Amino acid sequence: GIKVSMVPLVFLIFYEVSGGPFGIEDSVKAAGPLLAIVGFLLFALIWSIPEALITAEMGTMFPENGGYVVWVSSALGSFWGFQQGWAKWLSGVIDNALYPVLFLDYVKSSIPALGGGLPRTFAVLILTVALTYMNYRGLTIVGWVAVFLGVFSLLPFFVMGLIAIPHIEPSRWFEMDLDNVNWGLYLNTLFWNLNYWDSISTLAGEVENPKRTLPRALSYALVLVVGGYLYPLITCTAALPVVRESWTDGYFSDIAKILGGFWLHSWIQAAAALSNMGNFVTEMSSDSYQLLGMAERGMLPEFFGKRSRYGTPLIGILFSAFGVVLLSWMSFQEIIAAENYLYCFGMILEFIAFIKLRMTHPSTSRPFRIPLGTVGSVLMIIPPSILIVVVMVLASFKVMAVSILAVLVGFALQPALVYME
Repeated sequence: GIKVSMVPLVFLIFYEVSGGPFGIEDSVKAAGPLLAIVGFLLFALIWSIPEALITAEMGTMFPENGGYVVWVSSALGSFWGFQQGWAKWLSGVIDNALYPVLFLDYVKSSIPALGGGLPRTFAVLILTVALTYMNYRGLTIVGWVAVFLGVFSLLPFFVMGLIAIPHIEPSRWFEMDLDNVNWGLYLNTLFWNLNYWDSISTLAGEVENPKRTLPRALSYALVLVVGGYLYPLITCTAALPVVRESWTDGYFSDIAKILGGFWLHSWIQAAAALSNMGNFVTEMSSDSYQLLGMAERGMLPEFFGKRSRYGTPLIGILFSAFGVVLLSWMSFQEIIAAENYLYCFGMILEFIAFIKLRMTHPSTSRPFRIPLGTVGSVLMIIPPSILIVVVMVLASFKVMAVSILAVLVGFALQPALVYME
């Protein structure tokens, strides 16, 4: 099959992590402009950069499908590899259940009938089927669709920033009220918008010359993602009087109306809706290639490893689609919290595997090596590890219970699958 080249790869990562500045408005609502801007910078440093670096090192050390499942299995054995795969796959499918819902939230202002009931359920189904078919047709299609959607989604923000610059009053950037910060919402918003750098590793086997392409694509995507958040935040928070309450999902399109008029407003709304489609197809690719990689390693029954005539992991795609339809009735806040929790569980295993492989296999070929020794690497993952603990502790009891139950199911599933073999 055709392998994925640099440009589509950058946009696949861009969509797995971000998709543009949609849903970052809550950071201003939660904490005001200054903390929002500083938060995205700081979070990129202590969270995104270490995760991207680890993905570059491990993804080039094991340039095969399955990604982080393979890293964890190599370091900690196949039981933990399976747990990693289960937690990450679940968190990926939960994540994906969000996007059709978000898409319809944007569209229902134009088509009110899609706000609830049967029409809504039907719309979710149609969307899921259409996007699933795109995945079935191949990664190169998904990759170039991501490029097109990415450019279409980022351009209106670039334009809006240019229009905003003459209106900027710098004093507005420094507004903060520390007694009045919603830390839970603030952290979850930053975390959700800056994680999933490791997703791309699950399809490393489909990348053209991964040892060279992967680290460079990760660094380009990092600039694209963080710049894509900071530029609209910096330009828009200072161009209008800050009313924190109004900074909720979709507020950028209201700002666009004020600054640029109806055409810019419509463009941003279309970009927001379509960006969810980009998030959906790239996430589904990662989830399904992960299952293919696990089957190739003998962790899942063989039929997960079958490829369609387009070279795509058909069973994995169908399983992911089924999960999405099943989950699309949960509420937005609950979905994000449950997904972050499972994601954190997977990240802990990933960090342990990274350090352990550094200690047990120091001389194995690493085409990209983080320029830190073992002690430096441990120091690098201390801040993100603290963050993981904070996110897990802040979770509500319900989310904790559901997530821990899911993890326990994974503990039971692995021996059951081994026994069935």
